[in-house]
Amino acid sequence: MLNFILKHKNYFIAVALGALAGFLYWRFVGCNSGSCPITSKWYNSTLYGAVMGVLFANTKKKKKVVNEKVEQD
Repeated sequence: MLNFILKHKNYFIAVALGALAGFLYWRFVGCNSGSCPITSKWYNSTLYGAVMGVLFANTKKKKKVVNEKVEQD
């Protein structure tokens, strides 16, 4: 279990930061009328932020560079 957490720590951090950002957005900006589907409830906004955090973390994968020799004639 600990190995899994350490291997995917970037995802856990991204989820936590995204959820915090979503909650803070609901708290300080939000939607008072209740007609906004994402920001009308705190848990919708927090969940949306967590999902966005995971998607952002998924774009930051390391690129593997393969060194190949190209033979010239």
